[in-house]
Amino acid sequence: MTPMNDTDHAKVSAAIAGAESGTDGEVIAMITERSDAYHDVGLHYAVAILFLLLAYFAAWPGRLEVIWTWAMGWTAPPGLQQLLLILLGIALLVFLLSLFVMRWMPLRLVLTPGATKTRRVRRRAVMLFKAAAERRTVGRTGVLIYLSMGEHRAEIIGDDAITAVTTPETWGEAMVALLAGVKAGNTADGIAAAVGLIGGVLATHFPKDGADTNEIPDKLIEL
Repeated sequence: MTPMNDTDHAKVSAAIAGAESGTDGEVIAMITERSDAYHDVGLHYAVAILFLLLAYFAAWPGRLEVIWTWAMGWTAPPGLQQLLLILLGIALLVFLLSLFVMRWMPLRLVLTPGATKTRRVRRRAVMLFKAAAERRTVGRTGVLIYLSMGEHRAEIIGDDAITAVTTPETWGEAMVALLAGVKAGNTADGIAAAVGLIGGVLATHFPKDGADTNEIPDKLIEL
């Protein structure tokens, strides 16, 4: 993820301030490189490769004798103990090598199922929303825009009062604007556009009250 510069931060901050000028709602924007390390995914693939290896030698056990002959040269045919030892050594080597290769995050992300990415991005977005925004406004009118660059996924989450008067489809235009900006390489513009559209929705349901205060800072949060 390319770090956001000062101009990007200023653009998003101005968009949030503008969106909140007509509503009592609060908009929070967060961006992160990725939402999970997916260590378990790497482990699962390493275990799967190990099982495939064992299945291969179970189907063609004679290959172990070939490997023994290649490694030891002209010796007496191996016994069961020698065959099991060489199988253990090969299995351990392949398993550790698979784990090492799966440490490369781009590969791990490619091999992670899309549904898994979606669930984990959503889970982290909800967790961060609970920590940073939920019930931190008097009217419970906070909205989080969460963008996870590594997974190419985003979430828009609203507080209790907002979910009571909206549906997930309400944020469709904002999500389209957000992702369009990201795909075009203008992440800050996408976030700013989404903020503006969310501000319009909030202004409709929660118009500005003269007594309202700015309860959450108007800034982009990079994680």
